[in-house]
Amino acid sequence: MPPARVTPGLMVSAPSSGSGKTVLMLGLLDALRRRGLTVQPFKSGPDYIDPAFHRAASGRASLNLDSWAMGEGQIAAHLAARQGADLVLAEGSMGLFDGVALPGEAGIGASAEIAMLTGWPVLLVLDVSGQAQSAAAVARGFATLRPDMPFAGVVLNRVASTRHEALIREGMDRAGIAVLGALPRQGNIALPERHLGLVQAEETKGLDAILRHAGDFIAAHCDLDAIVAAAASRAVPEHRPHRPLPPPGQRIAMARDAAFSFVYPHLLSEWRRQGATILPFSPLDDQPPDEGADACWLPGGYPELHAGRIAAAQRFRAGLARFARTRPVHGECGGYMVLGAGLVDAGGVRHGMAGLLGLETSYQKRRMHLGYRLARLVAPLAGIDGGAALRGHEFHYASILSQPDAPLAAVTDANGQAVPETGSCRVMAGGGRVSGTFFHLISRAQKA
Repeated sequence: MPPARVTPGLMVSAPSSGSGKTVLMLGLLDALRRRGLTVQPFKSGPDYIDPAFHRAASGRASLNLDSWAMGEGQIAAHLAARQGADLVLAEGSMGLFDGVALPGEAGIGASAEIAMLTGWPVLLVLDVSGQAQSAAAVARGFATLRPDMPFAGVVLNRVASTRHEALIREGMDRAGIAVLGALPRQGNIALPERHLGLVQAEETKGLDAILRHAGDFIAAHCDLDAIVAAAASRAVPEHRPHRPLPPPGQRIAMARDAAFSFVYPHLLSEWRRQGATILPFSPLDDQPPDEGADACWLPGGYPELHAGRIAAAQRFRAGLARFARTRPVHGECGGYMVLGAGLVDAGGVRHGMAGLLGLETSYQKRRMHLGYRLARLVAPLAGIDGGAALRGHEFHYASILSQPDAPLAAVTDANGQAVPETGSCRVMAGGGRVSGTFFHLISRAQKA
């Protein structure tokens, strides 16, 4: 039997955040889609905002690939689940080689590791404002730091003039670096921002027009034929077979609205492949979880922006309490806060939450909590036995005022340092189990 076709791809990366990766990525997805190509997007790292924009621009679901949280087997499984495309485009996170200090499952979480693992050449976005020929030294350093990393070339961003572009191209030519695009400083595209980064795709007004503008902009200033021709790939070795996390139930009531907007897409895909059915409901519309479900999951999101409505949603809260008496309920980050007793918003107003856990949180004094998490369960988490080691990612600005329930896990950061966000669990009188974590679940740890 001939080997399965490996779709060629590129890793869109940069020396640092804010260089223009997202605009280039979205513009390429839109422009190539309009050319008739089927482009499969991915996101390197744990970012949960970008994949929804990828989906809007490409028409295909985007999954995260993460060398710290995922082993080669899981990465290979995600690639296999997204076959049938003409081209893969993966968007990096932070700078190309940036990651944590200590390796996890397959590395330190750097985009360069995904590029080397998959064979996707790096398309490097360079912010060239304030420099000319010197930009070639930066590009050459990135191209040669890891000799085993495939490198396609650069797209220049924030070019001031035709003379500026000519000087930079001269330096790149002497350094042997291919220039595949030059984006002028005037006319560049900005996406709206919020306190956790970009506003989510479904909340972005006029998103179709923004994506079309990005596609027109990239098509006008990049060599699309050369970019497509530079793509390459190789099969990912599976040193260990991937064991997907089991679903919390076969029928999962899933909170889904503006306050509960995020769970990693690959997690839902893996649950569905194991036969689970997702039953969405909206707490903001005062809907309770489906009584026909055998587990309930409250994802992360922005409950602090809707705390008053959640506090007033009596039908939702009563239905959730009734559900939790006999069946498992789990909340991630924002969902965990809603399962707690109260949430203090940025203005100092306390809002009563579901009260199924004793957690009290506050946004009155913002403090960022960000990073990978390794959790060793000391109690079961819906569908997962106690003792399991899990990998996830935490990103929020809430402070814990009180976390009185039994801890769900012993949690450490990527450096092995213990963190106080242990999660909570509580066994209900009817046999149900309520649990919550501040981290978003990514995978089962094999190297822990």
